[in-house]
Amino acid sequence: MNSRIRIAALLGLVGVVLGALGSHALKARLAPEALESFEVGVRYQMLHALLLLAIEALPVLSERFKRIIARLVLSGVLTFSGSIYLLSTRAVSGLDLSFLGPVTPVGGLLLIAAWGVLIRATLTYSPR
Repeated sequence: MNSRIRIAALLGLVGVVLGALGSHALKARLAPEALESFEVGVRYQMLHALLLLAIEALPVLSERFKRIIARLVLSGVLTFSGSIYLLSTRAVSGLDLSFLGPVTPVGGLLLIAAWGVLIRATLTYSPR
């Protein structure tokens, strides 16, 4: 099995678990704004897990482009969603993680870059 598919499946699995955690265990423990932020992290994680699955099925993408997109997606999800999870659960963890605030936009830029590379890859595709 392809490693990118395994990564997509792992991101999806963890996304479902975190979504359930947010809906059940964290709902009573987090402020509504924090819970909403947590859910944004889950939504972006799940969306990008699906993107990783989709790029495997696209014949217009070379192996090189698939590899670049996958690295950007994984890095982006870890920094974007990961920082959101940690920041939004500060009330539960009791940790001061405010230093992570600037990390979230970097993760967002990595996810945007992944979509940009996908666009770039489709512009250079030439069927044989």
